[in-house]
Formats: sequence, structure tokens, C-alpha cells
Amino acid sequence: MTTFVDRVELHVAAGNGGHGCASVHREKFKPLGGPDGGNGGRGGDVILVVDQSVTTLLEYHHSPHRKATNGKPGEGGNRSGKDGQDLVLTVPDGTVVLDKKGNVLADLVGEGTTFVAAQGGRGGLGNAALASARRKAPGFALLGEPGDVQDIVLELKTVADVALVGYPSAGKSSLISVLSAAKPKIADYPFTTLVPNLGVVTAGSTVYTIADVPGLIPGASQGRGLGLEFLRHVERCSVLVHVLDTATLESDRDPVTDLDVIEEELKQYGGLEDRPRIVVLNKIDIPDGQDLADMIRPDLEERGYRVFEVSAVARTGLKELSFALAEIVAKARAAKPKEEATRIVIRPKAVDDAGFTVTYDEQEDVYRVRGEKPERWVRQTDFNNDEAVGYLADRLNRLGVEDELMKAGARAGDGVAIGSEENAVVFDWEPTMVAGAEMLGRRGEDHRLEAPRPAAQRRRDRQAEHDEAQREFDEFNPF
Repeated sequence: MTTFVDRVELHVAAGNGGHGCASVHREKFKPLGGPDGGNGGRGGDVILVVDQSVTTLLEYHHSPHRKATNGKPGEGGNRSGKDGQDLVLTVPDGTVVLDKKGNVLADLVGEGTTFVAAQGGRGGLGNAALASARRKAPGFALLGEPGDVQDIVLELKTVADVALVGYPSAGKSSLISVLSAAKPKIADYPFTTLVPNLGVVTAGSTVYTIADVPGLIPGASQGRGLGLEFLRHVERCSVLVHVLDTATLESDRDPVTDLDVIEEELKQYGGLEDRPRIVVLNKIDIPDGQDLADMIRPDLEERGYRVFEVSAVARTGLKELSFALAEIVAKARAAKPKEEATRIVIRPKAVDDAGFTVTYDEQEDVYRVRGEKPERWVRQTDFNNDEAVGYLADRLNRLGVEDELMKAGARAGDGVAIGSEENAVVFDWEPTMVAGAEMLGRRGEDHRLEAPRPAAQRRRDRQAEHDEAQREFDEFNPF
């Protein structure tokens, strides 16, 4: 049964905002008491929070679909809907959040660090909030916005100061068990360790964490064996410790070759060139192991490595090793830049930023309007309510959408789409009309937002209009 998972794909959905309420206050002797529809509640967010007590992503491996609750709709009597409850998901320290393309969205390090993975939708305004001097009793309310739906990837990168790397059965687990209070599984066969083990070491006044990285064999960086699954766990370390087996029973292996193979795998993985290295010659309690250590030590020191001879079984050389590691860790911590105080960054919008764009889509034969406000207003509009449609037309006209369409070359009858290709509202544009509910024969009616015609039909209609105009011209101008 799987007990350790360090990479999962998570499908998160925030809550939808509640709809606003369209209501008129009714009381005895006051038949028209005015609008009193309340606003809808906000949808709940999906929030990732670092919890030191969580060490694996196993929970999300079994249940990858998570959704926050929706906001409640508003009610009459100026009663606003209840906000949806945020969904808080705890993750281990060192979790990296990525999108489906592999782009890093957040690096969660430190207890209590949070990241909003999916934003809840806004609640729709009720008709009480939409009332104005010109529109005293709106007969409509705004819809709640849908919450964000995201597919994200969570990767756990162990937060450790020291990483032990080496061949299976080199003695990494034994070493971490005697340097710290960790109790990893230990046996005399390859791949005993199937998950990274963490231990805490105290050397003088320095306390640091040490982790053994399992499964490194030739080809690990290309996915062979278990190495690729755990190489990410060495990325945060301050120092790499090569644990070499000086008493291996395999005739085709020797410690120096093992070191070269592991270094090549680390090089292929990339990003670890700046980490200091230490070499530990393990199992010197065995006579042949001590002899081999004496033979290869000069060669390793000639390469620039600091070499320590230890025995995890006899507990020989451990004190010198632990203090040497503490010294490197302390220097690495001192070299890190101090965290700056929180700053507020103000990024004013450009004076010529209209908040939307108008482009012509030749393939669909429509003018496409993109922008946060127009798209949000479309999502909030109830197209079954003529007055709500007229209110949308007012807002778009005040924003300057109609002026931009004229500048872009749009003509009467051209198709206009607001939103992305997948989810857009399309209507035929009538530039000669004054936008808004106040100019309509019936309150809120706007026939520009009737059911759209296909692009091919719009082209045929325009051609027919052109042909009819040409025939009329020819009749009155025989010469």
C-alpha cells in the first residue's frame, strides 16, 4: 500500500457567488415600498496552507478533486446571502505549486505559508444596490460569478540542510540513524529505502536537518529505478554528502566509480552545481573497508573533496563529520539574504488603458471584445431579463466599447462577441442606436442582444442589403 506520495495532480474548484435578489418591499398601505433585494454571498476560496505535521501528499493522491462551497443567494428585506466557506488544504513544508504547463505558481516554505489556489466568485448585487435616481426600482438583479476551476500539480521538495546521496546499500540510512534520532528501515539489499528519511542533528549550537535520498543508480536522471522520483528532494539542501561503500561485495563496483556515476546523474538533473560536496567513506569497521579507504582517500582529496572515514556500526568518526556539516550549514544560512519587510507595491494603470481590447476575428467574422470588466459584466447578466440586458448595454456604452467598435471599423449588423472563444456572448451590433434602457420602447428591452445569427447568415444578409441598395440606385439613375 502506498504510504508516501510526493507528487499529485489536484483539481480544485472555488465556490460560485450567490445570485442577487430582485424584490420590492411590500407592506400594508405601501404597495410600492421600493426595492429591497439583498446581495448574493461570495463563493469560498480553495487555500493551500503549510502544516509541519503533514509529511506526504497521500491524502490528495486518493482524493484529487476538491471544491469549496457556494455563496447563498440574496433575499428580500435587504438580506444578503451567506458567504461560502473557504476550503483549507494542508500541505507539507516545501510543497511547490505548478500549473499544467510546469510553470511555478508558488513555493510554499515555512509554517503557515498560504496560497489561494482558486478564487471564489463574487456575489451578484441585488436590486436594492442597483437602484439609482434614474432607475428607482430595478426589476432585475445581477447573477453571481462562477468560481475559479484550476488543475494544479503539487510537488514536495524536502526541506533539509544536508542530503545524503549514494548507491543503494551504501549505508545512508544507517548513517542518518546514528547521527540523529530517526529510525529508518535498514536492511542489506538494494532499495530498502523507498521514501526520503529526515533526521535532526545537533552539533554544538547548530541544529540542522539531514535527509537520505534513495534509489540513485545509473540512469536515474532519465527515469531508471527510483532516483528520478526523489532527485527533487536534494534541490533545497545546503550541502551534498556522497556516502561511499568501501566494503561492497559487488566485483564490478568501486567507491571512486560510484562517486563518478552519482555525480553524472546529479549533473544530468541540473541545478546542483553550486552545492558544496563532502565524501564519506563508510564501513571502515570492516578490515577490507579500511584498507580500501586508505587507498582511495589521496585520490579523492586530490580532486578537492573533504573526506571523512566513518563507521555507522562502530560509530567511528561521526562527531567530526557532524561538526563539519554544521559549519557548512551555518555558513550557507549566513550567506542567505535576510527577508525584507513587507512592501506595498503600487502599479497605477496607464492613462490610456481602457480596460478592454477590440480585435477582429477573421475566422469567426466577429469583433471580439476582451477585458476583465466586460467579461465579468456578461457573466453577471441574466439574459432572460430584458431590463438586465439593457443595463448591460448601458455599462458597455459608458465604458467606451461602442466607440472602440466604430474605430475598429465595425458596421451595422456585424457580429460582436464578448469573452473568449469557448464561452462568449455574440450579438449583432446596431451602432445607430443609443445604448441603454432609457431609450427603449419597453423598460430594459434591447433587441441588439437577441439570439445571434451564424456568421455565414450575417454575410448573406449584408450582401442582400447591398444588392437591394444597388438595384434601387440603378432604377433612379438609368444613365
